[in-house]
Amino acid sequence: MTRKRAWGEDRVMYYDNKGKLRSMLTAWTSLAEPDQFAQAARGRSWFRVDDLLRLAAQVGELKGRRKRSPR
Repeated sequence: MTRKRAWGEDRVMYYDNKGKLRSMLTAWTSLAEPDQFAQAARGRSWFRVDDLLRLAAQVGELKGRRKRSPR
């Protein structure tokens, strides 16, 4: 097992039972640093502000596409 930056993300690389190289986000493992937001929120917030802002931008983009597409 090794940890490296791949595809712009911090990932853990490992070999599965069949010997195939696999990877997963380090954040999904016990190797990740504790999430500072989660520690500060102490379970009081279900969503992170950055994630909500990205979601709002994506929804706005989808609405814009819908208005531009011919029906």
